[in-house]
Amino acid sequence: MNIIQFETQDQQRAVGIVENNTVKPINQVTTVRDLALMAIENTLSLEQQIEQLGFASENYDYAQLLDNLQVLAPLDHPDTAHCFVSGTGLTHLGSASTRDKMHQQNVTDTASVTDTMRIFQLGIEKGKPADGEVGAQPEWFYKGDGSIVVRPGADLPLPNFAEDGGEEPEIAGLYVIGPDSKPYRIGFAMGNEFSDHIMERRNYLYLAHSKLRFCSYGPELRTGELPKRLVGTSRLRRDGNVIWEKEFLSGEDNMCHSLVNLEYHHFKYQQFLKPGDVHIHYFGTATLSFADGMQTQVGDEFEIEIKEFGHSLKNKIAHTQPELSIGSVKTL
Repeated sequence: MNIIQFETQDQQRAVGIVENNTVKPINQVTTVRDLALMAIENTLSLEQQIEQLGFASENYDYAQLLDNLQVLAPLDHPDTAHCFVSGTGLTHLGSASTRDKMHQQNVTDTASVTDTMRIFQLGIEKGKPADGEVGAQPEWFYKGDGSIVVRPGADLPLPNFAEDGGEEPEIAGLYVIGPDSKPYRIGFAMGNEFSDHIMERRNYLYLAHSKLRFCSYGPELRTGELPKRLVGTSRLRRDGNVIWEKEFLSGEDNMCHSLVNLEYHHFKYQQFLKPGDVHIHYFGTATLSFADGMQTQVGDEFEIEIKEFGHSLKNKIAHTQPELSIGSVKTL
């Protein structure tokens, strides 16, 4: 089942399921978070809860909602400070070679290549532990809170201090923390984990800085288990023309870490288990246009497509105004 959050013409929020090009609104709920918390309280799956609530009589044209930018990210929190966006890297087969390729122009930085391969090799050896065992820790990073999420179709702001704005086509896990302080995975979505690859290439210790950028995921939330093998396409358009296109693979068959292992190493931290909070966690990629020598520009459009996730995710790069100047922090 594929679910979206959207705004009606009178700017009221709604939740619906996608069937072909039609959106069927679900009764009694206006956010996916509320739907998930209701399912947890009633000890039902998300799909069972939806069936119990039923659907409104009025349907919506999905393509029209997308064209009008009325489709929201498929999971959010009314207080953006309680939505945590994070991710893991070097989780996919081939991701280490892509990362090394990014650093090739910095050939004197042997430590970055060495550490990249070391973390990747740990994933190969211990990233898929047996049931009940703890596997190797993945590379982990923090992107921001819910304020850095842009809806499908909206622009990805590029800060004035950024050196690059590059796509990262990934699968994201979407989670709600229940009243029992336990994480509940409500589904998966396609995501663009937008990053600054030039900054990262300068020195791998700048990875944390390079990830503090806007991002997007959706438009649809796919319930249930993630297929073991997924094949997607990532595209870069300029002035309406495709200037780069590449297939990317995901799903556990194409990963060196299991989802269970990645989830364990995120939610083992107590600060991530506060009831009611929302978590968006990117699982990593092995395909980047930057690694193929592409340099994006303001106005370029990213498109990420995986048929199992429905409609593609599109976002353009846009400038954002500087918000903080040097010396603007004052002493009280």
